[in-house]
Amino acid sequence: MIHRPRRLRRNPALRALVRETRLTPDNFVLPLFACPGEGVRREISSMPGVFNLSVDEIANEASAAYDAGVRSIILFGLPESKDELASGAYAEDGIVQRAIRAVRRSSPELIIIADTCLCEYTSHGHCGVVRGGDVLNDESLELIARTAASQAEAGADIVAPSAMMDGQVGAIREALDDSGFENTAIMSYAVKYASGFYGPFREAAQSTPEFGDRRAYQMDPPNAREAMREAELDFSEGADILMVKPATVYLDVLKMVRDRFDLPLAAYHVSGEYALIKAAAQKGWIDEERVMMETLTSIKRAGADIILTYYAREAIAALNASAIS
Repeated sequence: MIHRPRRLRRNPALRALVRETRLTPDNFVLPLFACPGEGVRREISSMPGVFNLSVDEIANEASAAYDAGVRSIILFGLPESKDELASGAYAEDGIVQRAIRAVRRSSPELIIIADTCLCEYTSHGHCGVVRGGDVLNDESLELIARTAASQAEAGADIVAPSAMMDGQVGAIREALDDSGFENTAIMSYAVKYASGFYGPFREAAQSTPEFGDRRAYQMDPPNAREAMREAELDFSEGADILMVKPATVYLDVLKMVRDRFDLPLAAYHVSGEYALIKAAAQKGWIDEERVMMETLTSIKRAGADIILTYYAREAIAALNASAIS
């Protein structure tokens, strides 16, 4: 017998009929960056099409994104001032807290995720309390937990701890429950590598460390088995969703986490991954939409239920256009 797999590739309808991996608009989370001011819409030079937005513009952008089919956003903040203890991260009138309230008013049905970290708010740019040049793990947990509770109080549906401090999920779960936010979910950046792909984000969030780097607490890229331990710890501490970051260069790790854990799994298609596609497309070297969709499909195929991507709106538009055609 001669097997002819090409029989099922002959036309678009047949290919769609037997397609194994399907992206849907519900898969995507759109990152947004809140900054001080009013009427501010400042494009990030290394991330064409992505902007720093004042709170009023964040509300407008979130509303437009919802109308375009986006159902979830994640908010990052650029405070007016920074200090050693990241007080802007957990202030009642902090930039993300104000953005959450504004988005809740403008788009009440949108899922709001708050990035729960300190690096954008510390004067030194690290993700916790620094003393003697070291980032102190346990002293940082209190501030991270306060930040999560403050974000939940403002109306976040999900908090997303990204500092890679040991025990942060447990500390946040306890703080949320003690504050009456037992229904606020935790999406943990469980497996976050010390990656060179974060460069454009650091411009967007103005969070480049003042000294050293984050390799002492983010994961070493060659390690995969260690990722399973990190995910297991966050699972045991009460995480509701696990995340792998970055996405495309860690698809093997994403698959390992998918095979090991039954929790919903997210992957962050990060700023550098986005910028590479944008830059090549602007040079005319690739078909941007085709490469975008191929990349996002690879993330879904590796096991992600949720994809955080700056391409969320464009991907949904492409899916809708494909459905119409």
